[in-house]
Amino acid sequence: MSSEVFFALADPTRRQIIEILAERGSGTATALASELDITRQAVAKHLALLAAAGLASGKKVGRETRFAPQPEALTEVIDWVAKVEGEWKSRLSQLAETAVNNSTIQQPPAAQ
Repeated sequence: MSSEVFFALADPTRRQIIEILAERGSGTATALASELDITRQAVAKHLALLAAAGLASGKKVGRETRFAPQPEALTEVIDWVAKVEGEWKSRLSQLAETAVNNSTIQQPPAAQ
């Protein structure tokens, strides 16, 4: 599993950038900076990290680079999350079953 993808997604600003790119299809650092409360240079650094993780790709258009989301990079994350979710659901189901079985054991009456 790619730790770069998890590292990239760990930052709320990068998640917000991915959401904007997914909604719009593409965007430049300048356009994204106008919507976010950070500088264009900061957005460019976030975009570079997203691109390095495979979550976005850039294409030079004139003086700017247009970035687009690359959802294929999320497939591994989605598969991992589904696996962990299945394991936890199984464990919680076993715990619930144990709790139900233990609640049917007769408890001595409380002292009055």
